[in-house]
Amino acid sequence: MERRTFLELAGAAALTGAHAEAATLPIIDTHIHLFDPTRPQGVPWPPKDNKALYMPALPPRYRKLAEPFGIVGAIEVEASPLLEDNQWVLDVAKNDPIIVGTVGHLELSEPDFGKNFDRFHKNPLFLGVRYGNLWGRDLADELAKPQFVAGLKTLPDAGMVLDTANPNPKLMDTMVRLTDRVPNLRVVLDHLPQMDPAPAMASLRELAKRPQVYVKVSSVLRRVDGRVPEDLAFYRGRLDEIFGLFGEDRLVYGSDWPNSDNWGPYRAVFHVVHEYFTAKGRAVAEKYFWKNSIQAYRWKKRAPRQPA
Repeated sequence: MERRTFLELAGAAALTGAHAEAATLPIIDTHIHLFDPTRPQGVPWPPKDNKALYMPALPPRYRKLAEPFGIVGAIEVEASPLLEDNQWVLDVAKNDPIIVGTVGHLELSEPDFGKNFDRFHKNPLFLGVRYGNLWGRDLADELAKPQFVAGLKTLPDAGMVLDTANPNPKLMDTMVRLTDRVPNLRVVLDHLPQMDPAPAMASLRELAKRPQVYVKVSSVLRRVDGRVPEDLAFYRGRLDEIFGLFGEDRLVYGSDWPNSDNWGPYRAVFHVVHEYFTAKGRAVAEKYFWKNSIQAYRWKKRAPRQPA
């Protein structure tokens, strides 16, 4: 047998084994985006020139690529600042139980926030809102507004969560101050592996002391010198830092699909974190892949294969 053929067969066997192992573990993907550029009004994101993303990203397409890896449910995270796109996502999710919830977009400091919040909060799939470095906003500026803080305080009262967007050291500093102001608010810090933790270490250590703060180990892959490594060894150091800070009870899985297609296929995104967390034993892997997501998001089971 030629060496190339042997390596291809070995790689396929290893991937099949990983699929089988993953399939024994129910997995909730806490970070996917839904959008449809073919809608008459178009979409605010992704841009038309992004050929990897500018196509419909809907539950049937996601289900087909994710289910072989053991994914049984997903949480949609907003990809639009338009109010009515919250409703569009809820309407799409209603028809496919693989979507167990959505984190939407609402402007907490606007006069209509209370009315809009009441409208969407009535839907059990609406789990929270997202703020951070997104849609031209600066969360530090928002936090200076009394009406924004008042809006934040409605979230824990309603059992809802705040997701952050696109981490940097300033955002981590702001999250310390935000959780000082609203200490009972559950927070999920997304895409933390994308950020060099060293400049933000003081803030991260402080956030790690706060049991209501969770971390989404999402957007793990990075491009370096024109290539995207797919081996765990390249990412292990940063994953170790995050795990060392927040521990096994505060980390959740998120793929960032389809935005992740900018870096690699779903297989590559999944493989790195699957190898890392399953090496820590089944109990830790279960916490990362589904149990912690229930604590962070309070999502409800919609399909038989989803864990309770």
